[in-house]
Order: sequence, then structure tokens, then C-alpha cells
Amino acid sequence: MLQIQHLGYDSWRTIYFQRATVLLSESVLIYALYMYENVSNDARLQLTFYSFVQSSPPSSKKQSHAAAVSILLSPGLLIIDHIHFQYNGFLYGILILSIVLARQESGLLASGVLFAALLCFKHIYLYLAPAYFVYLLRVYCLGPRSIFDIRILNCVRLAAGIGIVAALAFGPFVYYEQIPQLMSRLFPFSRGLCHAYWAPNVWAMYSFTDRVLILFAPYLKLPVDTEAVNSVTRGLVGDTSFAVLPNISPRMTFILTLSAQTPALIKLFLSPTWHTFISTLTLCGYASFLFGWHVHEKAILLVIIPFSLLALKDRRYLGAFRPLAVAGHVSLFPLLFTAMEFPVKVVYTILWLIVMLMVFDRVAPASEKARVFLLDRFSLLYIAVAIPLIAYCSLIHQLVFGAKYEFLPLMFISSYSALGVVGSWVGFLVVFFTS
Repeated sequence: MLQIQHLGYDSWRTIYFQRATVLLSESVLIYALYMYENVSNDARLQLTFYSFVQSSPPSSKKQSHAAAVSILLSPGLLIIDHIHFQYNGFLYGILILSIVLARQESGLLASGVLFAALLCFKHIYLYLAPAYFVYLLRVYCLGPRSIFDIRILNCVRLAAGIGIVAALAFGPFVYYEQIPQLMSRLFPFSRGLCHAYWAPNVWAMYSFTDRVLILFAPYLKLPVDTEAVNSVTRGLVGDTSFAVLPNISPRMTFILTLSAQTPALIKLFLSPTWHTFISTLTLCGYASFLFGWHVHEKAILLVIIPFSLLALKDRRYLGAFRPLAVAGHVSLFPLLFTAMEFPVKVVYTILWLIVMLMVFDRVAPASEKARVFLLDRFSLLYIAVAIPLIAYCSLIHQLVFGAKYEFLPLMFISSYSALGVVGSWVGFLVVFFTS
């Protein structure tokens, strides 16, 4: 297994090792979700590690259980980890563990250090770091009554904990003078704005608009860059150029991402509650996914997982979550493209959506504030359109066109999913800032 001679290498030993380690590592996710629910009455557990965590109130036990089960059985984790093969369940287990520890002041230091370790495992979680920075600064490093009351000892503890984690992770790279190589791989700006398959974000909608404008350019007298006509649909990783619309630079995506995160971060600083912290984490995930550079479709789990912990807070939150759940999971379908994988991804995902959304609808409490009529209707209409779209992209297109226009169903799925993610983001912004 360790004597790899070619990129196409595989063996049954490798496959068994990979699948077994994925299953074993997801015990971290199970443990984290159990802590989130905290249904155990075992006094020995509560006197040790569980003393860090505040139990969910009895009125929200059903909601906590439903949210935990939905994450554990997530089709996103099934597709990405168990079929596509990665260790995201393990990593999201660490993230949830860190979030849960942040519920009480006694767990804040452990929460920050655990998140620092998570960043060293996979740097994509850097998207969520601004929310952690603001929350830990406000509730752990500054006094509760005044921001000028600086807790020096807490600052030293947090800095020392994060410093130790960073030293263990990056020390060998510093010693062997490999930091430039490391940074070039962590932040590969040469790969282009869009992934080979468009992640369902603002840039997918931007790319789709560019494709449409190419068709209408002769009638609208618009200039067309002929060298860029196939740039975003060629299915290759590299620089992305637009034929009609202006090109986007990494700096622009950074400014847009930071601008989208800032309002939520300000609210978190002014109102540093645990629920506001999770909401801000979710919005940081949204902003990074929607406006980030070279975003992969798998990054949608950065939004779905933390939002799942909030979706059952009341029916307004659930209304914003529904289109995200549909769009986020449907957008992962192109990762599995063989005939053998088709029934697994489609049947399981549809079954999960039906069961979980029905359960969520039954256990979500009524909201104290009025729901937004247009957002609710958008959610229902969006879910209804998903069924024929999945049928066309998965079956009908191949029957009608065969191997022709291969990028067309991918473009439809990406653009449709992007509309759902953006709509969900707008809905959640309304809920967050009116709560």
C-alpha cells in the first residue's frame, strides 16, 4: 500500500484501510454530537469532562436530538467521506466539540485551543476564524461589563495554548525552511476563481450570466473576449477568464468576503451570546463560500453543519435552512458520476431530505416574530423545482443528448444550487438581524 508507483494506483488493502479509518475517525463526530445533546445522567461523566458543558434545556431536547441525528446521517458526509473518501466527519466532530465547549465560560479556553488544532488539520476552517476571534476576545479576554476591562491572565492562557498548537504543527516546516512551500499550497491563488465544477456560489451565478451574455452579445453590441469563451466551462483547474463580464481578482473576493462577514461580527461583539456565536459562525461560512476564491463544492458543509444546530430554534430559522439543505446536498451530486453510485446518492439524499425536513417541521417551535411570507414561498417553490431538475440532470439529459453538452447539466445544478444558497443566506440574514 505504501509503494505507490502511479496516480491510478489502488488495491483492496488501501480501500479497506481508507474506509475503516473513516468509520473509526467518525467516532469523534458521534462523541461531539452526544455532548451537544448531553442526555446522559451519569454523574461520573458530569463531574469530569462533561462539567464543561451546559445541558440543553428540557424544552429543546427533541430539537437537539433531531439536529444531532441529521448531522450524523448527513448525505453530505456519506458522499464526501464514505464514497468520495475524506475525513470530514472527524473534522466536523472537532468543530462541534469546540462549539459545545464554548457554551460555558469554563470551556472557552479548551474551545479556542481545540479550534486552533482544527485549523492545523485543515485550513479551510480559517473561514470561521473571525467568529472565534471576536467571541473569545469578548467573552474570555475582556470583562463582561466593560471592554476596557482586559483579563490579562486569560489572554496569556489563550495565547499560550494557541502558540503551543501552532508550534507543534508548523515547527518542523520552520526547521526545514519549508514555510514558503507550505503557504503556496495552502493558498493556491493560481488555480483560478472557479473550481473545474462551479461551486454553487455567487461566482457560479456570475459565470452563468457570462455564458448567457455571450449568446446575446451580438444583439446587445457587447464586446466578447474570444479567448475566454471556453475558460469557465472547459472542466480544468486554472485561471478563469470571463468573455463579457469583468474578471475577478483574489483581492476583490477577499474584500467582498470580509464585507459580508463584518455586520455579523459587529453584532457578535455587541451581543456575545452562544446562539449569536453559532449564527455568526454560520454567516462567516456563508460569506466565505459565496464570495471566496476557488471555493470547492464540499465547502458547503461549513454552512450546513453549524446551521443545523440552529435550524430548530424556531420556524423562521427552519424556513431559511430548507433551501440550504436541498441546494447544498444536490450540489454534491456531480462528485459521484458513475452509474453504480447514482442510486446511492439520489435515493439516500432524497430520503434524508424528506424524513429530516418532515421531522424538523414537526419539532420546530413557532417563532415569536412574524415570518416573512416571500421567504417561505421561495423555500417551497425552490424545493418543488428540485425534483424535475434532478431528473433531467441525472437521467433525461443523457438519454436525449448522450455524451454531448456534458457541461450543461453541471451548469444547471450549480446555478440552481447557487440560487438556493444565496436565497437561504438572504433569509438567514433577515432572521439574524431581526431577532
